[in-house]
Amino acid sequence: MKTSDFDYELPEERIAQRPVEPRDASRLMVLHRADGRIEHAVFRDLGNYLRPHDLLVINRTRVIPARLFGRKIPTGGKVELLLLRREAPQEWEALVGGKGMRPGRAIDLGEGLRAEVVADLGGPRRRVRFSAPLTPRLERIGHTPLPPYIHEPLRDPERYQTVFAREPGSAAAPTAGLHFTPELMAALRSQGIRFAEVTLHVGLDTFAPVTEEDPRRHVIHTEWCRLPPETAEAIRQARRAGGRVIAVGTTSVRTLESAARQATAAEIVRPFEGATDLFILPGYRFRVLDAMITNFHLPRSTLLMLVSAFAGRETILQAYRIAIQERYRFYSFGDAMLIL
Repeated sequence: MKTSDFDYELPEERIAQRPVEPRDASRLMVLHRADGRIEHAVFRDLGNYLRPHDLLVINRTRVIPARLFGRKIPTGGKVELLLLRREAPQEWEALVGGKGMRPGRAIDLGEGLRAEVVADLGGPRRRVRFSAPLTPRLERIGHTPLPPYIHEPLRDPERYQTVFAREPGSAAAPTAGLHFTPELMAALRSQGIRFAEVTLHVGLDTFAPVTEEDPRRHVIHTEWCRLPPETAEAIRQARRAGGRVIAVGTTSVRTLESAARQATAAEIVRPFEGATDLFILPGYRFRVLDAMITNFHLPRSTLLMLVSAFAGRETILQAYRIAIQERYRFYSFGDAMLIL
């Protein structure tokens, strides 16, 4: 297995620059794993492919306004911080842009807030200590971080949040969930389809391309996730009723499979809270997942490797070739795929 096995050519115009309106008007490619058959639909028709007792597992994480702009003290040079994860009440791991950002460097962020670089973590990564808790100030001084391949400003920051986002902590959105509307969720519930919640705070490493020639040598950074007891029970109930466990997004997949690591076959999953470094490559044996909803992912990414592990590399790459021919929209604001 080589990283180049997960490469493909994508015309730049296929990268979605803005979300569709309404959310559920995005296109939906339905891929049947059993025979490779592909259907083309619209996301609001999702219920046509689901059945009573199916369980959709959604990630309730909320993107924080994690991009901060400041000035070096005392020179006044510009600095940009992208918060990745909180490590202590006033300490964060962050990507820091600016020259000479060595430990000891102080940054003025406005509103009386300062930051100090306390550790160099390699590359642009730094551990940063703030002079006061960030949470009360983030909504005022922070900006929503968008992926680097999106070049147009977002008019409404809420469009980079799912309608079920509740728990702040992500540096990027769980984008498969962006297609749902409250009306679609109500319609699915009326069909006997249930929803269960997990939380995984998305880090930027999830979207980084794999640079190792052998993907098995790639080190995936940990992300914090939680699968609560009520979700574990909902999964068992769905299975007993003959329903399928359907992950909404690769973040839900990783949370489900992380919670299954210590579970018995009868338990299926156990409640779980903590860091996960689960890296799913072809050859992985899925313990919980029956189907998944996902977007179209970047070449050479861990996410493309994950969906290839679930549906088969050749099947996925062929589906991507068809998606390009059929002018599907790719990446965060792009269209969706249902893999059955």
